[in-house]
Amino acid sequence: MKLTFSDKPHRRLNLLTGEWVQVSPHRTKRPWQGRQEKNMSDDKPKYDENCYLCPGNKRAGGVQNPDYSSTFAFNNDFSALLPDTQPEDLNHKNLLVAKTEKGICRVICFSPRHDLTLPEMDIEQIKKVVDLWANEYEELGNQPFINYVQIFENKGEIMGCSNPHPHGQIWAQKTIPEEPAKELIQQKNYFEKHGRTLLSDYLNLELEQGERVVAQNDSFVALVPFWAFWPFETLLVSRRPFGRFTDMTDQEKTSLAGIIKNITTKYDNIFNISFPYSAGFHPAPTDGKDHPEWHFHMHFYPPLLRSATVKKFRVGYEMLGNPQRDITAEQSAEFIREQSTVHYKKGKG
Repeated sequence: MKLTFSDKPHRRLNLLTGEWVQVSPHRTKRPWQGRQEKNMSDDKPKYDENCYLCPGNKRAGGVQNPDYSSTFAFNNDFSALLPDTQPEDLNHKNLLVAKTEKGICRVICFSPRHDLTLPEMDIEQIKKVVDLWANEYEELGNQPFINYVQIFENKGEIMGCSNPHPHGQIWAQKTIPEEPAKELIQQKNYFEKHGRTLLSDYLNLELEQGERVVAQNDSFVALVPFWAFWPFETLLVSRRPFGRFTDMTDQEKTSLAGIIKNITTKYDNIFNISFPYSAGFHPAPTDGKDHPEWHFHMHFYPPLLRSATVKKFRVGYEMLGNPQRDITAEQSAEFIREQSTVHYKKGKG
């Protein structure tokens, strides 16, 4: 099957959420006289005495970091969720409805180096980050009041990252958040109908067609999903259907580290900058249920559109109607796929 309307306005269905994306490929020719972001320098020192996350430094909340030499995790000093929140409900005539939410927020420092982002780390170093993610998922998920563990990274100032030291976050909470909750419904419905995971069948189709696949190894495949909203969005899917970080073999964890390095290096090479994004895993909930329908995956949502200084905005129709993109998934996949897996900084000097 080949797409016959790649140059015409059309809609694509997001299988994981059940929502639609408007695609308008003819709009790529429109001129841009809008906002241009600053092209931020990615030259940082190995250690910054003013950084709240560097080893041995005092954080904003007053706690001093240990002199760590690998990965480092700690409870967020300014947590959005708190573990001692007491249950309380508000329901006024079914019109004003609210509930307190209990949870734990953690910060994950990828490396003691202030200047090393994931694509600039070696696979062994990234594997330690993967091991830490898995340990945090297990330990937090075993808490009786934690039903979902959301692991994510906001990379770059343009994505609201409040500290330049490469790090990620974990928000673990009682309620399954909206995005994985939508995915749970879609995956469960498909599994009950077909006896296979939705992403198994989708991945097989993508591998068969090949045009949206951008990177792969023995255990994982990175692709631009057919329904992508962000210009250079990718979806990372495990070849083997499993749901949890704790289901991964050690070899699969190494493969996960490898494909993260691969895709993030390609991202950096697109515009020769430290490519900004929000990215995160969607593992199975930790609510005590089996979840045979759940298929482990990771989303990358980069905001850049035409250059290092032009970003996509979600405004107007996209806030009031539904998501919309110009460049097609197939076009962006080809562009990402052709990028080198050797980081652009390696060619300097």
